[in-house]
Amino acid sequence: MKTWLLIAVLAVGTVLMKALGPVLAGGRQPPAPLTRVVALVAPALISALIVTGTFTQGQQLIIDARAVGVAVAAVALWFRVPAVFAMLIGVVVCAVLRFLA
Repeated sequence: MKTWLLIAVLAVGTVLMKALGPVLAGGRQPPAPLTRVVALVAPALISALIVTGTFTQGQQLIIDARAVGVAVAAVALWFRVPAVFAMLIGVVVCAVLRFLA
């Protein structure tokens, strides 16, 4: 029950924060430096989640099949493979390595 209450509170808080920005701005455009920073927040958070999910287990640093899968997906993206296919390639490589281990 506490988990769902927390989810509900966070969801309402997110909606309120998203609605509060335009209300406070009053139709004005935010300064360009602020816009650039805000545009970079989502990729930074996603990168942090990927890194912590890939290289940690509990409080330990782990290099395993997940790291190889992410590396293979990154190389695929480097070669301009569409993101969905790069992710699928990484998943398949990770699964094969886990199967073989």
